[in-house]
Amino acid sequence: MSHTAYTYAYLRPSAVHSTATGDTLSLQTSGGTTPAGRAGRPRFFAGFLTNPQVAAAGLLSVADTAAARYHRPQNRASLDPVVTGNGDRLRFESFSGCCGVYARLDLLDEALDGDDIRHGTTNVDVNAPLADALGRVGPGDPLHLEVGPDELAVTTFDGPVVEKKVPLPDRWLRGFAETQVIASGFDLRAELAAADAVRFLRSLPRPNAARGASRGALWAVPSGRTLRTTARAVPGAVCLAGPERLAPLTRVLRHATGLRIHGPRVAAGSAPVASAWEVLLPGMRLTLTLSPDTARGFSGEGGVLDTLAAEDSTDDADLVSVLLAWEPTVDVGDLAAQSGLTPERVRAALTRLGTAGRIGYDVSEAAYFHRELPYETGRAERHNPRLRAARALVEAGSVRFDGDEPATVTVDGRVHRVRSAQGRLTCTCQWWAEYRGGRGPCKHVLAVRIARPLTPADHPPEPR
Repeated sequence: MSHTAYTYAYLRPSAVHSTATGDTLSLQTSGGTTPAGRAGRPRFFAGFLTNPQVAAAGLLSVADTAAARYHRPQNRASLDPVVTGNGDRLRFESFSGCCGVYARLDLLDEALDGDDIRHGTTNVDVNAPLADALGRVGPGDPLHLEVGPDELAVTTFDGPVVEKKVPLPDRWLRGFAETQVIASGFDLRAELAAADAVRFLRSLPRPNAARGASRGALWAVPSGRTLRTTARAVPGAVCLAGPERLAPLTRVLRHATGLRIHGPRVAAGSAPVASAWEVLLPGMRLTLTLSPDTARGFSGEGGVLDTLAAEDSTDDADLVSVLLAWEPTVDVGDLAAQSGLTPERVRAALTRLGTAGRIGYDVSEAAYFHRELPYETGRAERHNPRLRAARALVEAGSVRFDGDEPATVTVDGRVHRVRSAQGRLTCTCQWWAEYRGGRGPCKHVLAVRIARPLTPADHPPEPR
C-alpha cells in the first residue's frame, strides 16, 4: 500500500483545562486552508457548547473511528480528525484505519454559543489524555470550546511545536473522494424514534477481538416502529455489513433523539452495498458510513473513475471551484446557473473536485458541502492504480476502435472486448465478470474512455 509520512504540527496538545470562567476544551489545529489561503494554525470558533457532554461523546466517537481498524486489526497510529468550519456549523470527520468506515460529527449552530464560526479546513489534535478528559465531562458541566489557538498565543509562542508523524495512505485520501460519490446515491430508508433506535442498535452483535471482524452482511428491514434483520436483501432493506463497525455510536446512544438510515435502492438478492447510519442528537448529528464489507475499503469502489477518465471535466471543475465559498450546502442548480453548465456537468465537476478532498456529501440534507482537505491536492487521482493502468494502456497503443464494437484492448497478447450495453460500457475481462460494474469500471473500459470521448450511448447513468 502506497503511503508517505505526514506531519501534524500543533502549538501544544489539545486538552481540557480549567480557567477563571470554568473548563475550556482547547482543540489545537495544524496547517490548513481558509478563505485567506493557507494558514499554519487556523482558529475557527470560540464559545460555549450548549450540550457539552453530548458534544464530548460525539467527538470521542469520531476519534474511536480514526483509531479503529476493522479488517485485519493491528496496532497503528491513527490519523487526526479533519475539522471544517462552514459558517453555520463545525464538521469533524475521520476514517477508520482500514478505510471501511467514515465518521462525521456535525455541530450545528444551535450546539454552539459564541463567536461567529469561521470558514476553513484543518486537522485537529486528539490525544489519549484529551480522550480521558472528554470521557469525564458531565451533563451539568459548562464547557467552553476553542477550535484553534487565538492570535495572541500564535504571535507570542516561541517554544517547540508538538509534532505527530504518521503514514498517510493514498487509499485513505481516495476514500474521501469515493464516499461523497457513493453517498449521493443514498435515500432515506428508515427513521426510528430514540427508544426504538437504542433497542435495535444494542441488539446487534458486539465487537469480539478473539473472533475478529464478521464476514458477510446483515440487512435491516423496516418493521413497524423498528427494524428486523435478515440474511438476504429484500426491497426496502438497508445493508449492514459488519454490524460491530457501528460500535462508535454506543458512546452517544443515551443522548440520541432518533436514528435515520440511508442507503441505495436494492432488489431481492442484491449484493452488499454501502449504507449510512445517522444518530440525531441535540443540536448535532453523528453519521457513520459503512463500506459493503469489512474487508472492503471505500478507496477501491471506483465511483470517481468515470469522471476522472473524462478530460473535459477538468475545465468544468476549475470553473466550479471558483464559485465555491465554504458553503454548508452546495446547491447544484445554483452552481449550474452561475457557471452556465448543465447540472450533469456540475455534478461531474464536483466529483472531480471531490478527488482532491474539496467536496463532501451530507446524507441528512441530501447536499454537497465545501471543504479543503489539508493534504496535497490531486495526489489521490495521480496514484489511483486503475487510472494509472488505463493511461499506460493508452500510451502503449493498446486501444483499437473498429467494427460495430466500441473498442478492443490488447494486454500481453490477450484481447479484451469493450462493448456498449444498456447505457454503459462493459468488458470481457475477469474484473468485469466478477464485479459487473459494482466497483466501478475496469482499466480496459477506462482506457477506452480516455482514448475516445464518450458518445451519448456510452455515458454511465447519472447519479440521482
